[in-house]
Formats: sequence, structure tokens, C-alpha cells
Amino acid sequence: MRKLLITLLFVSCALGSAAWAADEPLRIIAVFAHPDDADSRMAGTAIQWAKMGHQVKFVSITNGDAGHFETGGARLAQRRRAESEEAARRYGIAEYKTLDNHDAELVPSLDVRKQVIREIREWKADIVLGLRPNDYHPDHRYAGVLVMDAAYMVVVPNSVSDVPALEKNPVFLYMRDRFTRPYPFQPHITVIIDDVFDQKIDGQIAHESQYFEWLPWVDRILDEVPKDPAARREWFIGWRGKPNINDEMRKNLEKWYGAEKAQKAVHAEAFEIAEYGYQPSEEEIRKMFPMLGQ
Repeated sequence: MRKLLITLLFVSCALGSAAWAADEPLRIIAVFAHPDDADSRMAGTAIQWAKMGHQVKFVSITNGDAGHFETGGARLAQRRRAESEEAARRYGIAEYKTLDNHDAELVPSLDVRKQVIREIREWKADIVLGLRPNDYHPDHRYAGVLVMDAAYMVVVPNSVSDVPALEKNPVFLYMRDRFTRPYPFQPHITVIIDDVFDQKIDGQIAHESQYFEWLPWVDRILDEVPKDPAARREWFIGWRGKPNINDEMRKNLEKWYGAEKAQKAVHAEAFEIAEYGYQPSEEEIRKMFPMLGQ
């Protein structure tokens, strides 16, 4: 009997998440370095998941308290938390959480790894999205390392034992980036977001401290930012909302949507399946991303 139970448990784990098999709402969590990191990379996909009844949570490992040229510390952290909550409201996702680790000081320590493990377990995640561990910003790099360091540990009961371990390892995905060393991002799953592009923009611009102040200041274009809200939105689209589908993504879109829809697409978001975590089949990917082909 014991041998049979062990065999059944193994088969259950091999089949992946129960939500995929039973058509229950998926539970998706994105874990990244700063409030606004995930917005440009996956907010459109998150909106589509939420509209389909799936539960999406964003988690920023730091509180963003260094990301400005005039204010900082607790005052900036409070502002960025409020901006994130407003972005979540506009996206229609369940939650946008910021942890209280200092911006620009993130390291892949054991304490922070445990925080990430707890977030993934408490959300009972089927899908975990993170950053790749090669990036210009050290916080981005280390956030990527922390998520991948959690990819196996989330199922280990004696690690972070105050929170029950997951019974099944989630699928871990990388969000798209532009960096090429040690190897460029590979789009395994590409999602057309044209139908929700305007909603994505509305959510992104909730991060006013970043998109209309800090990042324009860094790029030395702060004097170009309009004062009028409507003009600001159009300016932002011209700056950060341009068509973004490269040849590799277009080819991948053909796989999931067919040639006709792939060629018509203007805006898309892409994801790479990490080698750690559960490795889904094509059939399972279509269940995880039910918007594919629509």
C-alpha cells in the first residue's frame, strides 16, 4: 500500500498543477526587484489572466526607497507603495505587494530568499515569474537569483518550515529583457496584448514617480515631460509604448496563434521557461496561458 501511495504521489507531481488539470483558477505570482519592474514586461498578460478569473499577484522585493532624485527613504517608499496599489487596481489583479528591503542594497541573502519562498508558498503559486540574473541593475540581477534559488526550495518541507511547502513545484518563467550575455532571452511563450494595451498603459502611468520623474531625469529628458495628464499619457506611449515585437517573438507567435494573427500583432509580451521548476508540455502551456490563440 505504501509503495502504491508513493507511486501515486510521484505521478501527481509529474502531472503538474492540479489547477491545470481541473480547470480551476490559476495562481500566478511575479517576483521582482522594484515597484514597476514587472509592469512593462508582463502587465498585459496579467490583465488577460485576471479577466479570465485567474489570481495574479505582483511582489517587489525592495520598497523602492532609492529610486528618485529629490525624495527618498520612507517617504518615497510610501509613495511607491501607493502607486503600486493603484496600478494593481487599474490592471484588475489581486495584489501588488512591496517588501521592506532597501532599494539599491539588495543581495541574494538567506533571509531574503526565505521571504521569497514564503511569498510563493503563501500564494500557492502555479506559475512564478522572475527576472533573469543578468541585467544592468544589481537589484535586478539578485532578484533573479533569489527567485531561481527558491525554485526547488518551495517544495522542501524542512526549509522555511513555518509555511507549508508546496506539494507541486510551480513553473518558473523569466520575463523578457534585452541583454545578450551570457545568452540572449529566448521567447518560449509570446502573448499578444493588443486588446489590453491601453489598460496596461493606464496601469503603468500610475507609477508617476518613476515614469514622469525619476526615469526621465536619468535619461536627461525631464524637461520634455508634459504637465497635462492627457498629454503625459501620449508622451509616455511614444517613449515607452512603441511596438516591441522582434523577429524571434513573431516566429513564436506563429506557433501559438497562427501566421495571420502573428503578422497582425503590434504589442506582445514574451516569457522564457526556466530550467528550474516544473517543465510543462505544450498542452500544459496552453492551459497556463489560455489566451494563446484567441
